[in-house]
Amino acid sequence: MKKIIHIDMDAYFAAIEIRENPSLKGKCVIVGGSPHSRGVVSTCSYEARKYGVHSGMSSFQAWKLCPQAVFVHSSFKLYGEISKQIREIFYSWTDMVEPMSLDEAYLDVTRNKMNEVDPGKIARMIKDEVMKQTRLSCSAGVSYNKFLAKIGSDLNKPDGLSVITAENAQEILFALPVGKFHGIGKVTAARMQKMGIKTGKDLYERSLRELIRHFGKAGHFYYNVVRGVDDREVVNYWEPKSISCENTYYEDIGELDELLRRIRALAEKLSTRMYYKNIQGSNLILKIKYANFEQITRSCSLSESSADKEILYQAAEQLLISNWDPSRKVRLLGLGVGKLDCDKDCDQLELDLPDREHQNI
Repeated sequence: MKKIIHIDMDAYFAAIEIRENPSLKGKCVIVGGSPHSRGVVSTCSYEARKYGVHSGMSSFQAWKLCPQAVFVHSSFKLYGEISKQIREIFYSWTDMVEPMSLDEAYLDVTRNKMNEVDPGKIARMIKDEVMKQTRLSCSAGVSYNKFLAKIGSDLNKPDGLSVITAENAQEILFALPVGKFHGIGKVTAARMQKMGIKTGKDLYERSLRELIRHFGKAGHFYYNVVRGVDDREVVNYWEPKSISCENTYYEDIGELDELLRRIRALAEKLSTRMYYKNIQGSNLILKIKYANFEQITRSCSLSESSADKEILYQAAEQLLISNWDPSRKVRLLGLGVGKLDCDKDCDQLELDLPDREHQNI
């Protein structure tokens, strides 16, 4: 069996801001735009999450839920520098590292540089070293495939460590709400709820034929992962051509102001990924999918190669206003950048990874 570890930093952006400014410790810290602007929440401290604040939410809405919160602007350069420092800790154990974003990565430690046979021990030592070097906590999931490792890292946040084995995997998956399954988004979870599929056990009892009928090709994925089956490898190399992110929304959107707020959130996510990999791009791509599933894609050239969130947003804003049909509601928005300008560190670029609205950083 493979030995896979998923490391997920705890409230990463907020934790860094608190580390840099200890007076924020214990307070409701929200990283993102001003509540008096069209800004969005990048992430927030666990104290703020108790009030219902989450990433992707408008800063104004977050302020209404938690008026005592301290709003802090994002420091993406610092986040990227610390992320690379953490990644070096991963590489001290194995070269099989698959970064998923600034704050999470998969590691395949089946064969590792220290010849350590216990992956749980490796995860504990990595957590300790991350804390020692950065004064930041992380959560780790350990298992024999990527899906279960990802589930494990989310079980006991913050500062958790969970080991999922072949012996306890079924018990854990059966008790898990389907909305907690990595790869099942908010919209799909709601559909499953209407079908009476509320937990992993309910999902397990549905046939492959039925899942394919209701969810198409994704039915194969749901059928397998609830049985603890995931054959995906930890991939440490991509040939970069483009980078993108997209959101499918729980409710269709028909107001321009709200669409622009969502576009700003996508521009910030895209900019973060680009800064993380030290890349820039000169061609911006906007994807709009309407409520009837009709989809359009439009692109424009930037005045210069860039990863700046404001430059990305301004170009995306113009594309949206020029191409949006106000008589129809939008169910999905996507933003991407092509014609990439990469440095030598671009060999691990994450390509075309969708973001679901409900996921927190």
